Amino acid sequence: MNKSFSDLDKRWDCNLGCPVELTLTVIGGRWKGVIMYHLTKGTLRFGQLKRLIPVITQRMLTLQLRELEADGLVSRTVYPEVPPRVDYALTEAGKSLQPIIHAMLEWGEQHQDYVYALRGKTEAG
Repeated sequence: MNKSFSDLDKRWDCNLGCPVELTLTVIGGRWKGVIMYHLTKGTLRFGQLKRLIPVITQRMLTLQLRELEADGLVSRTVYPEVPPRVDYALTEAGKSLQPIIHAMLEWGEQHQDYVYALRGKTEAG
């Protein structure tokens, strides 16, 4: 499980690779970048995110959103309605990562054929 910013503060007096480690700790893993990419388009509800990422389990989506919220990258707004409505959006800190998320998207688009060929795959999956 990824650590929150408060856990990382204890280790901040390390070598120059720490900022990279911090960034990867906060947005690393299989799903956080994907979730943040979809949130760059605007506020989304949990069900909308689940439909946009159909291969993620509900439990994993919940865990990843909680970690992104704990790290201050995603805000969660609960509306007192029946049934309850919950919206997720990027915070200012989350929005500051948009260039990185979009650079990852571009890199993936430019190199997917090469990577899939190396892995013996003919398409994403």
